[in-house]
Amino acid sequence: MSEPAESTSGGRERIARPRDAAPERYAIIRRVTLVGAAVDLSLALVKVGGGIVAQSQSLVADGVHSISDLVTDLLVLLAARFARGKPDADHPYGHERIETVATVALGMVLIVVGAGIAIDAVRRLFHPEELKIPAWWAMAIAAVSVALKEAVYHYTMRAARRHRSRLLEANAWHARSDAASSIVVMVGVGGSLLGLAYLDAIAAVVVSWMIVRMGYRLARRSVEELIDTGLDPEQVEAIRGALMAVDGVRDLHMLRTRQMGPKSLVDVHILLDDPKLSVSEGHQISETARAELIREFRDIEDVTVHIDPEDDEEVAQGRHLGLRGEVEGKLRAAWSEVPEAASIRRITLHYLDGRIQVEIELPLDLALGGESPEPIRRRFEQALRGEPDVSAVRVLFG
Repeated sequence: MSEPAESTSGGRERIARPRDAAPERYAIIRRVTLVGAAVDLSLALVKVGGGIVAQSQSLVADGVHSISDLVTDLLVLLAARFARGKPDADHPYGHERIETVATVALGMVLIVVGAGIAIDAVRRLFHPEELKIPAWWAMAIAAVSVALKEAVYHYTMRAARRHRSRLLEANAWHARSDAASSIVVMVGVGGSLLGLAYLDAIAAVVVSWMIVRMGYRLARRSVEELIDTGLDPEQVEAIRGALMAVDGVRDLHMLRTRQMGPKSLVDVHILLDDPKLSVSEGHQISETARAELIREFRDIEDVTVHIDPEDDEEVAQGRHLGLRGEVEGKLRAAWSEVPEAASIRRITLHYLDGRIQVEIELPLDLALGGESPEPIRRRFEQALRGEPDVSAVRVLFG
């Protein structure tokens, strides 16, 4: 179903989007993140304190993970607040990439935290005298953490998908990684209680690996966005298919896509069925193509369409050809000896295949005055035989 459209002051159709309501989007992100932060703070205090008392290294590591969650919650709040700013003279595309930069920072925090936990756990493995048997209730704390963090994951992910927020999605996965690390803690504590004291330290290493892996994935995806990596190949092919379905489009090339926070941007060159269409008809086709993409693809915010009368990747380039003022001056100079040149109503220039095709419109009376149109056409054509940039001359009467 297509979304409602509204017109801008310049007359350009603008497709209304739920994400246009930036204050509402920020309010939801803020509420969801504050709920997660409250859970993270509670779990961090319980897990770190409980881990120390229960002598569970893996539970302390899991508590540090929860503390890192608090840091990322703060990043999410700050990034969402500043990213909602409207486009301005210095940032014409908006401020959404503030979320992207914050996500990179979030990923780096996770990597550093995970590496620190792993180093400490490995050190303890090489010093068995430091390994201790944790208390049984450390497992109970980890079990409560699993339940709470899984609930936070689903709550946050629903909001992330509804409002197309990668930053919120990253925070949701952060919550799930905390839940998964708590499961590993349960395994490590359980093994230690069975007499395998080293399992708690091994569980801490596994938790740290999970934290580092999640941080790397978040940072990599966001860095790819910052360097304008294109959308997934499947999405690009779907966009190509939608453009090819537009009436008047014969082919397309230079299809480029990029991500900017919650929105996608598209640039494309489309090749028209008829290279001699009027400027206004070509513009209409380009605006139709743009509107269709925005209607069909929920994440696409804007599309820039360049109209090509021919495939400029394969045909000869005509950049050396002059514009109308220069070309028309040469044409009229060449036609100075053609009697009918004084009656020209309009000259149309078609820049095709690296040369110019010229169309001349003359009054119908000249074709009805006794002489047939063919000699008139030949006079115009012969006068341009010494002009290498002109490939054809067509004379119309009307």
